[in-house]
Amino acid sequence: MPKSLNESLASVSPPGSCASSVKESIARQILAADEGPVTTYAYQDKLRKLPIPDLERTCRNYLDAVKPLQTHREHAGTKAAVREFLKTDGPELQERLKKYASSKSSYIEQFWYDSYLNYDNPVVLNLNPFFLLEDDPTPARNNQVTRAASLVISSLSFVRALRKEELPPDEFRGTPLCMYQYPRIFSTARIPTENGCVMQSDPDARHIVVMCHSQFYWFDVLDDNSDIIMAERDVAQNLQAIVDDAATTPIQEAAKSAVGVLSTENRRVWASLREVLTRDGMDSNNTECLRIVDTALFVLCLDSTSPKSGAELSMNMLCGTNVVEKGVQIGTCTNRWYDKLQIIVCKNGSAGINFEHTGVDGHTVLRMASDVYTDTILRFARTINGNAPSLWASTSPDPSKRDPASFGDVCTTPHRLEWAMVPELSLALRFAETRLADLIQQNEFEVLEFEHYGKNFITSMGFSPDAFVQMAFQAAYYGLYGRVESTYEPAMTKIYLHGRTEAIRTVSTESVDFVRKFCENAPAAEKLEALKKACQKHTATTRECAKGLGQDRHLYALFCVCQRGLDEEYQYTDGSLNGMSSDGYGSSPVEGSYEHSPPNQGHSRSFSDTSSISGSTRGQGQKPPQNFPVIFSDPGWDKINNTILSTSNCGNPSLRLFGFGPTSGDGFGIGYIIKGDSISISVSSKHRQTKRFVDTLQSYLLEVRHMLRQTQRRAAASPARNRARGNEDPAVDPAPLPLMTTRMKSRSGRAVETARQPVRARDGDESTSTTSREESDGEGGMLGGYGYFDSGSVKHLLNNGVHRKPAEKAASRRAVGRKLRLVEY
Repeated sequence: MPKSLNESLASVSPPGSCASSVKESIARQILAADEGPVTTYAYQDKLRKLPIPDLERTCRNYLDAVKPLQTHREHAGTKAAVREFLKTDGPELQERLKKYASSKSSYIEQFWYDSYLNYDNPVVLNLNPFFLLEDDPTPARNNQVTRAASLVISSLSFVRALRKEELPPDEFRGTPLCMYQYPRIFSTARIPTENGCVMQSDPDARHIVVMCHSQFYWFDVLDDNSDIIMAERDVAQNLQAIVDDAATTPIQEAAKSAVGVLSTENRRVWASLREVLTRDGMDSNNTECLRIVDTALFVLCLDSTSPKSGAELSMNMLCGTNVVEKGVQIGTCTNRWYDKLQIIVCKNGSAGINFEHTGVDGHTVLRMASDVYTDTILRFARTINGNAPSLWASTSPDPSKRDPASFGDVCTTPHRLEWAMVPELSLALRFAETRLADLIQQNEFEVLEFEHYGKNFITSMGFSPDAFVQMAFQAAYYGLYGRVESTYEPAMTKIYLHGRTEAIRTVSTESVDFVRKFCENAPAAEKLEALKKACQKHTATTRECAKGLGQDRHLYALFCVCQRGLDEEYQYTDGSLNGMSSDGYGSSPVEGSYEHSPPNQGHSRSFSDTSSISGSTRGQGQKPPQNFPVIFSDPGWDKINNTILSTSNCGNPSLRLFGFGPTSGDGFGIGYIIKGDSISISVSSKHRQTKRFVDTLQSYLLEVRHMLRQTQRRAAASPARNRARGNEDPAVDPAPLPLMTTRMKSRSGRAVETARQPVRARDGDESTSTTSREESDGEGGMLGGYGYFDSGSVKHLLNNGVHRKPAEKAASRRAVGRKLRLVEY
């Protein structure tokens, strides 16, 4: 008898493979079925609140984190500032924070949202991260329309399961995780106002918006019961009609109505432009067009480009391309709406996700992306075997077998939105496009798809994969610049109610000792021993941060309490701030590949980045206290919060790449995915020798593997050699540990070439040395380079205050826009 899909996957799928990811998703569903149905929010009431750490412990952690970045004199000044803080302002601020947090779901939550929503700079390249999905494993489906239709149907299945609370809750090693962020993924938009942005959501949204050649289209895809009302072939037919219609628009006309580029403007500028768009009243055409875009489940971007290399794909998914033809912008940078979740599909079928980061972390969006990718595979499997498993507890009735009248008031024919472009908007659009083109030109992207080893090899050597890769970033940067800089990595804290992330400060005394030792002419065993200690320190720090016991979020909350003057009279008792509820939402009810944290790109990447995260206090009528605690004006505070290496580990086999923009002008943004036998790293910077950094990082990874293997071989051979030669080679220590502390003897002579494959860069870069790194002596070849980013992922908030009135809801079903003729198939 033929094997079931589960049995086949179990027998042929190596750990970390794409099929293995599918198998794990299926197993999760089967397990839930065996135990009975578990609703999405079944464990929410059982989750504990994020603890407020002890003040003295936080201060000790802060001193430990900032010490490696300072000179002795600088650190002495910081210690004095911390001592004064503990004696004077600290205890009082701690008590005020506890009192404030007593009525909140999380003590940091509102400060988190404020820091993002009061951020004025453009969100593109500064806040929004991207995911690049792996290609569809069925080559016939890797064309734009077919791939896009498949992703739309799978995304709608996820929406349906979420709305019906049939999505199994997340867990980590048996511990339930908070599911509060999931409703903020879809039908949510970041709306700019004069007093900062607000997050608005329509929990009853039924339509999607499609962008093609910078033009906007929409059609309904769900009914009032959240059931899917279109088959995949029907969605593909609509998308093909949209592609054909958009192709008939001259590039000059398309550029003049590319309203999406306005979402890349400075937030206050964008707020004033929205007022121009809607100044003719709530019933105007532009107002209705805006409402359709804002309330859509998501935006599907059909791009006219076919990027090939990883760097080109990363750029397209993060900010789009900048291509000017006859003075007209024809790049994909204008085919975006950055205030919402965007699913991007290129001409060649390459697909990715760009998401607004305020309300959701990367872990949350990764779960969605993984389930969507898995569902596309299982739906194809069911065309072969109707009994193939499904991710979902229930599915929508077959639309082709339903009475069309049962769909309700829906419009499944695509309509094109036609904006009324007054002179002010046309001029603003032109300036926004040129400013965006400048912004794109200021950044560069490089990708390292390292295929020599991955998680399996790293763990076999006795290291934590994440700590191992973090030390690679440290060594590469030190090898290039001869110094260490403030580095940030997010740790997920979703084991707590409304948990987000805590900041892991990678630089430690142990990591500094390691990078210095690695760049010295020291024996390999000493270098590996230093690496082992640095990784152990990083792993211990990560565990503490995952428990909510790091220092960054706590100190930032104290900073906000002090800055905003929170006291007994002012505790957000009105339940709102800039139009949001006190929990940051307006309208709504880990380790490894799921780690993600807030995007501090630009200047709002991490909560510790006080230069931006503290944001402005505009619209709140608050002024910082005159006697500001010295700990927050000390140079050490600025030093640790100026993130040069912003890093984040987020991904699984469903993703090829993940990344974001740099957090500072002289820093690197590094998103990475550690797979079973490979490591994918996307690096961005403002032209700070990004390629050289990536080359240095690759050299380091190969060099370390060589040293580990050499030490392991010597350890394995040492007992036999000792028996044969007695004490002739006392430098070899036959220790049985995976990571040996053996001293390597210097070698002379020319190594004999073996049949090993030469090291070559991906994408045909012949500039990389073809000399096998197996012959390196462990002390050369590593030039240096690495980046750092918070893989965190923040995405959407909801705002109940923007629910439409019944009359508005009725109006929303109007067939707005020009109807397209569907081709007969």
